[in-house]
Amino acid sequence: MTQDGQSIPPLVMWAQRINKLYITICLEDCKDPTIVTKADELYFKGISGTDKKIYEVTINLFKEIDPEKTEQCFEGRHIDLVLYKKESGPFWPRLPKEIGKFHWLKNDFNKWQDEEESDDEYGNGMGQSLEDMVRQMGDLGGKDNIKPNFDDIVLDEADGQDSDDGDMPDLE
Repeated sequence: MTQDGQSIPPLVMWAQRINKLYITICLEDCKDPTIVTKADELYFKGISGTDKKIYEVTINLFKEIDPEKTEQCFEGRHIDLVLYKKESGPFWPRLPKEIGKFHWLKNDFNKWQDEEESDDEYGNGMGQSLEDMVRQMGDLGGKDNIKPNFDDIVLDEADGQDSDDGDMPDLE
């Protein structure tokens, strides 16, 4: 990862699936962005803000991607990229090849999916029916989860109130 002395790295957020990477470059109203993808590298340079700061970053990728399949979407506040991994397979432990902490690189937990999660078409269970999601929410406590039984609640048929709604005894 390199930056020259006059440019600063933009905030970069990332998430992955078994076969692709989601990259978000967070810059408002970026003018004339330059994005270059190579098999092992992502390069970005752009001008943003009222003070016309130059943002630039080169990310040496952990493994290779297919640069021909790169998808780009320019939004007002960010630039979204989808990079397709050259080889589907295990999740990458990190985005850059280098090991280290980079203050400008963050996980995008809104798009994140763990390797153990289902790899349905939409990720994060979006392909499930509402009934399946409700069933999963009800099973959060596991198999031994105790579910309430409302069968013993008796309504007083005369006034439609619970039989427990009587007067409370005086405190001693």
